[in-house]
Amino acid sequence: MRNISARSIPVCAAALATHAVLGSTGLTPVSTFSKPSAPLIARVECDSGHTVELVALDKNAKELGRASVSAGEVDLITLLPVLSAQAHASRVQLLVDGTPLAAPLLVVPLLGRPTIRLTTALRADGKTSYTRVIGWGDRLLDESNVEYQKLKAAWIPADAAPFSGLRLSLDEDVIFTTTTGEIVIRMRADEAPQTARNFVDLARDGFYDGTPFHRVVPQDREGRPFVIQGGDPIGTGDGGPGYDIMLEPSALAHDFGVLSIARNDWPDSGGSQFFFCLSREGTARLDGQYCAFGEAVTGADVITRIADVDIADLATGRPKTLHHVTTAKVVPALPWTPGIGRGDACVKQPLPKTTANDALKVGDR
Repeated sequence: MRNISARSIPVCAAALATHAVLGSTGLTPVSTFSKPSAPLIARVECDSGHTVELVALDKNAKELGRASVSAGEVDLITLLPVLSAQAHASRVQLLVDGTPLAAPLLVVPLLGRPTIRLTTALRADGKTSYTRVIGWGDRLLDESNVEYQKLKAAWIPADAAPFSGLRLSLDEDVIFTTTTGEIVIRMRADEAPQTARNFVDLARDGFYDGTPFHRVVPQDREGRPFVIQGGDPIGTGDGGPGYDIMLEPSALAHDFGVLSIARNDWPDSGGSQFFFCLSREGTARLDGQYCAFGEAVTGADVITRIADVDIADLATGRPKTLHHVTTAKVVPALPWTPGIGRGDACVKQPLPKTTANDALKVGDR
């Protein structure tokens, strides 16, 4: 999953070009929400004379079901009843003569969040306390931790998350054009559907246009590449969209190029601020504590250039020179091939090289 597939043109250009070439061929949502057992309507557009199928795929591109269709409106639940039984977002891909064409549709189950389990822990300095997520529902994140097992013994059993139906939307990518290049981000709605949707909506509405990468932590206290952070409309680290979103239990590992939601100590304090991870070794400890919801599929060099700046304030990670997101554009995602997935993958961490921050270690949360 971490290797970049060979491509003849950049992913962003491919996504836009594919969308243009397909013309009227595609799969679009008609329904936005569907109550339990109610129809979930999509529209199939395709010229006659072709074999047309819809295939349901899980987050690993495993085929869940398949149905033959004709052009026009179709009920996805009647054709692919397995969609109603999924605990995570699934995708419905259009196949024309066996070839996946156009962006898939996302089918997201409307489930309440599992009970979040918290405790107070100490940071590496042994002095500063913080709120730590240790489990979801009746499950510990780290079953081997003896102290957490003792806490779990006192938990009140969690209620089952209520199922309210399904949400249907087009699978979409976000393209950041920055002052140092372009980053194409694929959304992982199969891991964090609400966080991904919030990010896409903000990008579509122009919220991120002109916002700086206001916090750069090229290395943590152990000298490991850490994060670059942006998404604040006022550029101070204190701004946001005017609301908070709940932390979701994403299982997407924090690794180079992975996009995660920034927050303060309280888990449900995210909003618009995000960060890109600079290494697995530096950000692995964020797994389970922060919600990873996207992956850069191009722009590894852009991410590293944003990180390679002189730091004006080591305490806050404020860079002397600010790089910006000049524009954020939402485009249809690439098609998914059954058993394979998309034709791209998360960017890989570039080989180390001498930078302006080789000897720089700044504090982090």
